[in-house]
Amino acid sequence: MSVTELKECHSATTDTVNNLRDRLKQKRLSLLDTDISGYARSQGRTPVSFGPTDLVCCRTLQGHTGKVYSLDWTSERNQIVSASQDGRLIVWNALTRQKIHAIKLPCAWVMSCAFSPTGQSVACGGLDSVCSIFNLSSPTDKDGNVPVTRMLSGHKGYVSSCQYVPDEAAHLITGSGDQTCVLWDVTTGLKTSVFGGEFQSGHAADVLSISINGSNSRMFASGSCDATARLWDTRVASRAVRTFHGHEGDVNAIKFFPDGNRFGTGSEDGTCRLFDIRTGHQLQVYYQQHGDDIPPVTSIAFSISGRLLFAGYANGDCYVWDTLLAKVVLNIGSLQDSHEGRISCLGLSADGSALCTGGWDTNLKIWAFGGHRRT
Repeated sequence: MSVTELKECHSATTDTVNNLRDRLKQKRLSLLDTDISGYARSQGRTPVSFGPTDLVCCRTLQGHTGKVYSLDWTSERNQIVSASQDGRLIVWNALTRQKIHAIKLPCAWVMSCAFSPTGQSVACGGLDSVCSIFNLSSPTDKDGNVPVTRMLSGHKGYVSSCQYVPDEAAHLITGSGDQTCVLWDVTTGLKTSVFGGEFQSGHAADVLSISINGSNSRMFASGSCDATARLWDTRVASRAVRTFHGHEGDVNAIKFFPDGNRFGTGSEDGTCRLFDIRTGHQLQVYYQQHGDDIPPVTSIAFSISGRLLFAGYANGDCYVWDTLLAKVVLNIGSLQDSHEGRISCLGLSADGSALCTGGWDTNLKIWAFGGHRRT
């Protein structure tokens, strides 16, 4: 068979596969006769009762001199790490506001940070295309800075996101502007697996966000500028398990639902969406009409039960969504103690008792749930 014949055969096969994929998509859509909120309302469910007195700003963490881009809680202790445009990581005691560490970074253009499962190390990545690891127990240098323990080099674009594999301080996953995700061995500094890139099932644009499944750490999801989310199995790097469509803009944020069977996304198109990883179906769209201007979603997090979805927006809003009825029950951005301007990141403490938000006003704010409110 000649090269020309092979190309024609390949083209015909590709058309057939795409046609079958479209038919399968249409069949799935025909079976989706409702969404979560529609079904919940048909069963007489009512929105969760949640108001301004149920979430109170108890602390403001001040110390950064530039926009806060990322934050993460420790898995057990009440500590937060934040990354800022001022070129520093700050590790905070969330109870006392005390700065435990202020780490000067090799590259000021940091985009993401994460605690290791033990809380002994922090990682960060940014426009230098490197993920830097800092051991917080290392002796400081003569200037009082915590030295870089290891630099994970290999991406060909900026590092947009990083997260340690739960219960595995030796492994970490990064997402990058080079359209790939990488699983790293932190001990050796070497790549274990690369997800995407030359593989056809990989993202077609920058990876902006990742989330590892807390119920099955072999699975993780990624969001991209190609307006899709993809599900990956770390044991099979060559192909995405599923691709999830629906957004009409960059997928800026992604987070697994507490049960591990679903994940949420937040997008430049102003919507949050909930997807089922078993069926590949979109279960719900969370969208609040804002008039002509549609503020992008910058970050998301779920409550411990999954009944609430916290979503930060570029205009300073921070909606608390009832995930069951797709209804906004509170706008944290409208409260007196909220941020001035864009809310760029947020995260829930491990025990679900507090929410931390970070903004372009250089501050972090800790919001405590009143009494029984760990919904």
